[in-house]
Amino acid sequence: MIFVGIWNQLLNFANDRVIYRKIIYNADMQKLQKDLDRLGEWAVENAMKINPSKSKAIRFTRARVSLNYSLMGTLIPEARSCKYLGIILRSELSWVDQANYALKKAWKTLHFTMRILNKGNSNTKQKFSLHVTCTSDS
Repeated sequence: MIFVGIWNQLLNFANDRVIYRKIIYNADMQKLQKDLDRLGEWAVENAMKINPSKSKAIRFTRARVSLNYSLMGTLIPEARSCKYLGIILRSELSWVDQANYALKKAWKTLHFTMRILNKGNSNTKQKFSLHVTCTSDS
């Protein structure tokens, strides 16, 4: 079982795994690396394929500490942000990337809607107006 021998927190969602630990001492970094090694061993034992190049190491602090974690002999690249379950997490704990992503997505939706209205006939425009009126009243 994958949980046997894991010292750190392990999150599972579908085919994604997140191993995390609060790092205070060098021993904490060593324990995290040992868990990564154990994960790699478990993958080999269970004929599971893990692509270390799709993994990211991210630290949530303002301190400048370089991360040198590896998985199955491959160095895990350090990242300043990562997307997990649809939310962009930034190492400085800033929501700027998430807000920009949501704003960009909203603008795309608005422009798509405007294109449909400009090309649509009067029936399409009437249905859109009815939909907007109904949703804005609730």
